[in-house]
Amino acid sequence: MRNIVAGNWKSNKLLKEGEELIADINHGMPSLRKTDVIVAPPAPYLAHYAANGSKSSHVMLSAQQCSVNSAGAHTGEFTAEMLKSCGVNHVIIGHSERRDRFGETYEVVRNKVKEAVTANLHVLLCCGESLAVREEQGHFELIAEQLKDALMHIGPELMANITIAYEPIWAIGTGVTATADQAQEMHQFIRKQLTSSYDSKIAKATRILYGGSCKPSNADEIFGKPDVNGGLIGGAALDAESFLALISASEAS
Repeated sequence: MRNIVAGNWKSNKLLKEGEELIADINHGMPSLRKTDVIVAPPAPYLAHYAANGSKSSHVMLSAQQCSVNSAGAHTGEFTAEMLKSCGVNHVIIGHSERRDRFGETYEVVRNKVKEAVTANLHVLLCCGESLAVREEQGHFELIAEQLKDALMHIGPELMANITIAYEPIWAIGTGVTATADQAQEMHQFIRKQLTSSYDSKIAKATRILYGGSCKPSNADEIFGKPDVNGGLIGGAALDAESFLALISASEAS
């Protein structure tokens, strides 16, 4: 199983700045034996980067989200099939910021996953808990609920198109990082949930990424845990040197 190091740029970088970042990542890329490298730029740049990217690029493209709808009268929306048609092969769904700031309900996340998989996109499915939920010891129950609902329409034959990204929301942008043991505990729990919902073979084959303020200073320890298969990276993905250090940590794990 190959790891994934995916950089979520969120609403950062102008078009040319993003091109320069991708070029710098490609230039400094170590030999990739066990890691898939993905970046998720803002949506307006995706078709341009896909069309103008070098064939020798080691960086794959992801969207940060997609529409819950297929084609139709949905002003401002872009569908999963549109993403696929312009050379994008991955999409992030269920990110905590989409859930919390944009009101994406369980139903919306579930239907977005279905739309994306139907369009043959690979889904980076996010799940995670707030500080309040963790302090009340409700984090395992919540994660199990999020996964069960989001994967409701995804049969065993489609799980190859799913990667899970665990986001401890209390450790994102707060300066607080979950310990490597806390990350492993939740990743192991997620794998057990996948075993229960599907089987041990699918659970073992599904990649589970850590998405909570991972940075070069803690990547070696986190990526070294047995149930951590890389990271969904935020701030550290906006700097080539930091992102390359995370890729190197994945390769060394």
